Amino acid sequence: MKKIFLVIFLIIFSAQVFAMGERPRKDVARQEAIDFTLQDLNGVERTLSDYRGKVVFLNFWATWCPPCRTEMPSMQKLHEKLMSDDFVMLAVGLDKSRRKIRDFIREGKYTFTVLVDSENRVARKYRVTGIPTTYIIDKNGAVVLKEVGARDWATAEVVLMIKGMLR
Repeated sequence: MKKIFLVIFLIIFSAQVFAMGERPRKDVARQEAIDFTLQDLNGVERTLSDYRGKVVFLNFWATWCPPCRTEMPSMQKLHEKLMSDDFVMLAVGLDKSRRKIRDFIREGKYTFTVLVDSENRVARKYRVTGIPTTYIIDKNGAVVLKEVGARDWATAEVVLMIKGMLR
């Protein structure tokens, strides 16, 4: 029994390390972001194409995902640094329970827009294979960057990159 537990633990740990270590995909073709509509935590429907003309930070995450929880504070900092610009942050929660997502967001005092994809419908459209996964979408609706794994999103480099896209 201990051996089975150890093997399962090593598989999960290795997968997490691999996901966190994946580098930015420079080869992402500038393709149109797939449009979708999801509800936010208040039940209001939000459609991606409504944000055309803004740079969109689209993040897929779950409350049960340790790397997701780790990067959330840096996402909040990025949101605060850029909230006066044409920038929107959409955090798509993949939990089955809207209540768990809401409680986590309230506890962390996160103020960015949180959407709920409890059936992973949008995550499948975006071919999310590991979380967290983040897409940066330019003002014209094209995906310009995909990152898999936790990152520090509040770095000067990221802020400068996004500010450059806002011009």
